[in-house]
Amino acid sequence: MEREIHNKFYAWKISSRRKPLIIRGARQVGKTYSVLEFGKQHYRKVHQINFEKTPKWKDIFEMDLDAVRIVEELEFLLNDKIDIETDLLFFDEIQNCPKAIMSLRYFYEQLPKIHLIAAGSLLEFALNNISFPVGRVQTLEMLPMSFSEFIKAFGKEKVYKIIQSHPAKLSSIIHETILEDVFSYFFVGGMPEAVKHYCESGKMADVFEIHSDLLYTYAQDFSKYSPSVNRDCLNMVLSASGKSTGKQIKYSQLASGFSNPTIKSAFMALANARLLRKVRATSPSGLPLEAGANEKRFKSVFLDIGLMAHINGLSNNYLDIKHNMNKIFDGAMAEQFVGQEFLAAGQKNLYYWARQSKSSTAEVDYLLVNDNEIIPIEVKNSSSGRLKSLHLLLNQFPNIKKAYVLSHTEYGKIENQKLEFIPIYYASHLAKKEQWVYDKQLYTDAV
Repeated sequence: MEREIHNKFYAWKISSRRKPLIIRGARQVGKTYSVLEFGKQHYRKVHQINFEKTPKWKDIFEMDLDAVRIVEELEFLLNDKIDIETDLLFFDEIQNCPKAIMSLRYFYEQLPKIHLIAAGSLLEFALNNISFPVGRVQTLEMLPMSFSEFIKAFGKEKVYKIIQSHPAKLSSIIHETILEDVFSYFFVGGMPEAVKHYCESGKMADVFEIHSDLLYTYAQDFSKYSPSVNRDCLNMVLSASGKSTGKQIKYSQLASGFSNPTIKSAFMALANARLLRKVRATSPSGLPLEAGANEKRFKSVFLDIGLMAHINGLSNNYLDIKHNMNKIFDGAMAEQFVGQEFLAAGQKNLYYWARQSKSSTAEVDYLLVNDNEIIPIEVKNSSSGRLKSLHLLLNQFPNIKKAYVLSHTEYGKIENQKLEFIPIYYASHLAKKEQWVYDKQLYTDAV
């Protein structure tokens, strides 16, 4: 399955400012597969060091962090020559060898021509007690497959071209056909194993079983998070967070029988494990949005929409929901889809707008920044009677030039208003900050 991150790998490979690259992301999002596939296509040979499968190899890093010596010893154990200019050295599951993370600094300083990629999960926990090589590495975040990647996996090139192009009015039959694909993605999600099996069998039952196994795997990892994070609390918070998309988070509502500090620690641990992402409230009065972000008022987006559907028990009612598809496009699933698409499109942080007063409350689902303009995004039915919060924002902040409503309805505009109604499958197009191309000048993401 083709992943869009390969373009970023290639930009890194040919960059004159290349540094060792760390791929971050939750378990099972396809990090290992993607690096190996990229290596096969663009290098003479890939030398994979998996610190989970071969834990004894961690001893190589115990003596010192001299990169030249480490490469020599790896060559001895691999019984193979590592050509630093034509080969790819791949440190997999690097979180199991914290000193290998520390060594990346010396690979950059001593062997600047080396092509070295490291990948790992739960990296934030491994970094707690070591010196991170700031300024000596580059990082990329890997997420579940986006809707575009999902469509490509099924070979639907025409659909792919439509959702990558500028939003436009389509014929009703094409619009409805793409919505059916979106609906399938709501339940399959973007976890590569689930997508692969659905491509091969077309059976949702297989997908739901994979989701169950993945959630069990994440729960098994809880023992690795930290001895100070309560495992039972983590289970409750994971489940509650998956059911809370679109709602403002109150720690006391995520778990019962635990103090707010304990629940907060569990929530932050899950965020560090990349299983959920904070969406913070902020003001659209000016840039940067980060300046007005409220750490105490926030929502969350789950790792993957398919896993979210499973946690909410929607898998059990899949056929019933399929016969009344439109309803699901107006709820939390649609907001999860849009948030997930925004993250996949390169948005590093997600924000929303909320106003609370004694007389009324108002909320707009997302705020984007494109070309130094703040763009409010509402995710719901396009009926103007349900857009009071969006109209309130536009009236209160005259600096906002336009806003979008993402829904299951067809493309349209309201004359003499700032609103544009866009089908939900164009979400990633709205959020893309830049188009990755094979240009060595583009990749400058250094820590």
